[in-house]
Amino acid sequence: MIETFLNMDGGFLLWVQAFVRQLWLDPIVSFYTKLGDAGLMWIVLCVALLIFPRTRRAGLCGAMALVLSLLCTNVILKNLFTRTRPWLVVEGLTALVHEHDPNSFPSGHTSASFAAAAALWPTLRKKWARVTVLVLAALMALSRLYVGVHFPSDVIVGVLVGLFCGWAASKLLKLAEEKTDLPGKLRYSE
Repeated sequence: MIETFLNMDGGFLLWVQAFVRQLWLDPIVSFYTKLGDAGLMWIVLCVALLIFPRTRRAGLCGAMALVLSLLCTNVILKNLFTRTRPWLVVEGLTALVHEHDPNSFPSGHTSASFAAAAALWPTLRKKWARVTVLVLAALMALSRLYVGVHFPSDVIVGVLVGLFCGWAASKLLKLAEEKTDLPGKLRYSE
């Protein structure tokens, strides 16, 4: 049963390589996926949000979610499961980018992206901004499959871990705001 699932996981990546990858798209997706290295894209966004009083709460919540995602994914789960990267075990699969971390499960890029998006969603006032962070997170997850560095199950679990971390960061920030006397701009409001 597990072996069948793993074969399907690798088979999907071979299908993406054969039918979805395009020469003109490869450098674009490779560049975008590298923006997620160490959560760089999301860190820059959170720092930018921290600068302005109107978005400071969103930046703080997003940063908290990124820290939780890093701890859950890269510190705990990847070391617990130590799943090998797909291009090393799926015959015929070529990765478009090089990853230094040998562990594949779960996807840290995906987890960080969905953690930030889930944390930012309730804290951003504008609908276009909320939709934008969700689309950016989804594109990051898909890019990990496109470049061949994660199995679909790595990405799915990365989404789930990220959503949990974003939710947890929101709850932790709300709790901190209720327990302390934070300035009005950081106070929780629904």
